[in-house]
Amino acid sequence: MHLPRSARCSVLLLTGALLLTACGSGSGSSAKSADTGARAVTFDNCGRKVTVKAPPERAVSLNQGTTEILLSLGLADRMVGTATWTDPVMKGLEKADAKVPRLADNQPSFEKVLATEPDFVASSFASTLGKGGVAPREKFEELGVPTYLSPADCEGKDNSGDGDGARTEPLTMETVYREVRELARVFQVEERGEQLVDRLKSRVTKATSGIRAEDTTVLYWFANQESPYMAGCCGAPGIITNTLGAKNVFDDTKQEWPQINWETVADRDPDVLVIGDLTRKSQTAESAAKKIAFLESNPATKNMKAVKEKRYVLLSGQAMNPTIRTVEGLEKVSAALREHGLAG
Repeated sequence: MHLPRSARCSVLLLTGALLLTACGSGSGSSAKSADTGARAVTFDNCGRKVTVKAPPERAVSLNQGTTEILLSLGLADRMVGTATWTDPVMKGLEKADAKVPRLADNQPSFEKVLATEPDFVASSFASTLGKGGVAPREKFEELGVPTYLSPADCEGKDNSGDGDGARTEPLTMETVYREVRELARVFQVEERGEQLVDRLKSRVTKATSGIRAEDTTVLYWFANQESPYMAGCCGAPGIITNTLGAKNVFDDTKQEWPQINWETVADRDPDVLVIGDLTRKSQTAESAAKKIAFLESNPATKNMKAVKEKRYVLLSGQAMNPTIRTVEGLEKVSAALREHGLAG
């Protein structure tokens, strides 16, 4: 639901709580930050200039990707809500995640987000903070709530068409590392951000050490059985494939997740199938078990070499999205290629 400008303070009475920050009356947490010498942070984000006047104390993350970054930075105590989950939280973050209310497993309403009295809202996808999503960024900004959108979903990417958009430039991990650093700067925990980036880089180096997979072809299936979403050339799966030197059988499309028929999939006949193992229930064949059962029974796919040899790599949805868990995907695909003798 999109609220008119005239309603911007009245909606803040939701659940009997007055959102002082949204109506311009300084909150106690902001005053505390000012007393400790906190600084305002201004930066460009997906074509917008964003100013965060003090380190957020009541942040809401609308997608699992941004949530796991904030939790990894040790910011659970400054979060009042999360939403839109495809998978269980990343290992090691379970206790931190349990401290933060889950507003919805999928997309929450604008009103439910406002009821948490947020002073900062972060999202992984432009669609979440756009028309048809929780609310356009303007709606939050009108209420004095700064927003952040993951640069991986806007820079080098065209979201103007249908579907999940198309890449105009290949995504790299550097964009994900920059997101970590920017969010760490917003919360003024820059040292933690650098430590997280260093850990991720170390894992990438270890996963790719000595690997050569130039002769190996890979296909990434995220979700949907009837019209499956397969990875194009240049998103998060592209990071994995390019880093390992392998070849995505659908690298001839720049669409993020084009829907491709099974006859075309069988014709490309990849060496390895990377399969999304999702726990959400919004589409058909979300879990890896259901995907594999389909592949092994469908006449168009059961004779593919990867299916016959059971060359499956199971990844979380977050590992197939441009997040810090893309590194997890890289590690698992690398290990699988070595195990199957498809990489030096």
